[in-house]
Amino acid sequence: MGRVLVLFDSASGNTAAMAEYVGEGARQIPDIEVRLVHVDEATLDDALWADGIAVGTPTYVGLTSWKMKKYWDEISHPTWGQLDGKIGCAFSTSGGWGGGAELTCMSILIMLMNVGMLTFGVTDYTGSQFTLHYGAVTAGKPSYEKEIEAARRLGKRLAQWVAVYVDGRSEQHPGPMKERGA
Repeated sequence: MGRVLVLFDSASGNTAAMAEYVGEGARQIPDIEVRLVHVDEATLDDALWADGIAVGTPTYVGLTSWKMKKYWDEISHPTWGQLDGKIGCAFSTSGGWGGGAELTCMSILIMLMNVGMLTFGVTDYTGSQFTLHYGAVTAGKPSYEKEIEAARRLGKRLAQWVAVYVDGRSEQHPGPMKERGA
């Protein structure tokens, strides 16, 4: 059974709401255990437990929150080499469109890559001109269906990759391999 951690920071509740939708998406894949953990309660053991980690944070000055950065700073040394090959993705909320949420996702992905995690983007569109290449993003609380679906799709895709690469369940592969009957 694959394990997905949805690790998030949230001051206003917007990113917490998005984390719930990411968790919903991950739960769509059978035999995936999902935990939602606020960064204030997160431990080193949470990261070690997970096969896949969705990291979400509000956008602060175009980057990840200081609490999320501190978490990864503090666990990177004691877990060095132990997070290699785990699968990660990013999501973020910002105060407005153009507020830096995609940059925040990139900063999250860079942190994950630095500890050896494999990261991915999603090419799917969840609404007209609405995609999640670098992660799921929204301005404020996710309230439109395309924003909610982006968060769900991110969680589902993470769970699919965990099912394929950790559990060996090739039937869960979401991409072209599935279409080719692999």
